[in-house]
Amino acid sequence: MQQNSKVFVGLDTSKLKIAVAVAEDGRQGEVRFLGEIDNTPEAVRRLVSKLSGKHRELLFCYEAGPTGYGLQRQISALGHECAVIAPSLIPKRPGERVKTNRRDALTLARLHRAGELTAIWVPDPGHEAVRELVRAREAAMADLREKRQHLQSFLLRHGRIFSGHKPWTRAHARWLSELIFEHPAQYLVLREYRQAIEDAEARLERLNQQVAEVVKTWSMAPVVEAYQALRGVALLTAVTFVAEIGDVRRFESPRQLMAYLGLVPCESSTGERVRRGSITKAGNPRVRRVLIEGAWTYRFPARMSRVLQERQEGLPAIVRAIAWKAQVRLCARYRRLMAAFLWAIGREIEPRSAA
Repeated sequence: MQQNSKVFVGLDTSKLKIAVAVAEDGRQGEVRFLGEIDNTPEAVRRLVSKLSGKHRELLFCYEAGPTGYGLQRQISALGHECAVIAPSLIPKRPGERVKTNRRDALTLARLHRAGELTAIWVPDPGHEAVRELVRAREAAMADLREKRQHLQSFLLRHGRIFSGHKPWTRAHARWLSELIFEHPAQYLVLREYRQAIEDAEARLERLNQQVAEVVKTWSMAPVVEAYQALRGVALLTAVTFVAEIGDVRRFESPRQLMAYLGLVPCESSTGERVRRGSITKAGNPRVRRVLIEGAWTYRFPARMSRVLQERQEGLPAIVRAIAWKAQVRLCARYRRLMAAFLWAIGREIEPRSAA
């Protein structure tokens, strides 16, 4: 016989165990700890079966973390709601210094009942696979930067400074091959650093090609193609944005999307005082980085380059119109802001009087 119509189940997950707590419906409902189970599909199935035999409706939740979304997908497949919670948005009491699995599970159950938790969007397995590929490519890019920095530091310690216009070109490679050192070990170090860079470059190139191939068969491929109509948004930028954000239609407005990405100013206002600061940086750092990099292209006047025209071939007229409108507006806004700041500085500085 079912005892209660609804319970909220908090799960504190780890690699081997899951701590389980339940909060009965209603403000005065009991919140109790049920214990720990093994973090295996069979143990989770038995838990869900046991709870569903006692309660009519089960509402599960757990924190997003390294254990992924498998638990959420299993519970959803069993016919129950399961929310994955953003850990950074969980309310915490000031001065609370004790953290245990039991306490975390009880807190999740209680806050889930109160509606104080913020759930994140859970991608489907195919979308998650593309996201992992994109993140692997980003890790390869970071690895290449690190290995190049190792070589640059080695050269700087020995006073070898490239006088050319740009490093990591053919001219730079020829310059590296002509360097002379005093000790044979230094030649070995140079060779090892260059080999590590070549391997990292090959790895990054492989991943770039794999991303391009996978996107062709992805369900979000039309969206990725359409985003490339925008200036400053090439393939990798578009794929990164879609892989991390998913369908933007889940956001009610552009302002909500920008707030999600941490691209809105922080604010500390009280009474009549209004004080705004730098952007909050509260959202996805990967998407924020590629969007900021893309925004730099709007420093220059609006125009349709040959590459941009090729990217827009075959796209709907409405998409091309939106992309051109964005380019005209953003380029003009940059010029207006620059002119405004030049005017503000010029107002504060007086020219020298003529002799």
